[in-house]
Amino acid sequence: MFVYTFRSSKLKWLIPAALCVVAVVAFVCFSRSSKPAAQDGAIVLKAATTEERMSFVSQFGWQVQPDPAQVEEVLIPLEFDETYEAYNGIQKQQNLDLSLYAGKRVKRWSYTVTNYPGYEGRQDVIRLNMLVYEGMVIGGDVCSLEKDGFIHGFDRPTTPLPK
Repeated sequence: MFVYTFRSSKLKWLIPAALCVVAVVAFVCFSRSSKPAAQDGAIVLKAATTEERMSFVSQFGWQVQPDPAQVEEVLIPLEFDETYEAYNGIQKQQNLDLSLYAGKRVKRWSYTVTNYPGYEGRQDVIRLNMLVYEGMVIGGDVCSLEKDGFIHGFDRPTTPLPK
């Protein structure tokens, strides 16, 4: 019977472990897409034309008036304040991220929603806003224009929100 023994310094194990960590970090950083498309690819973000924008909102079950209530150019700030950080939190929940567009000018298309749960029949109270850059939706929300209104992502609530 033969018995082999060997010594291994901590440094010999530390170097391969560190290289593995660096490799994992590099993989994660370089595997990220530069476009903030929905991770599962289920949502089509095209919004260059009226038809594409209407198709986008219908993916969430929304019905909107076909003519936008407002179209304006918006500058995404280079540095986000508290308000933009909170708004970007809504975007991140939708697999979108406005920080990728810091300093860019985008178009905000605002549409009047006609089928919000609990608001059916009330006109010009609920808006769907979409931020579009180079023909793609990069962010947006659904909000109430009322004094104590609400704001949330594109997903349609299944029950009416409390008024």
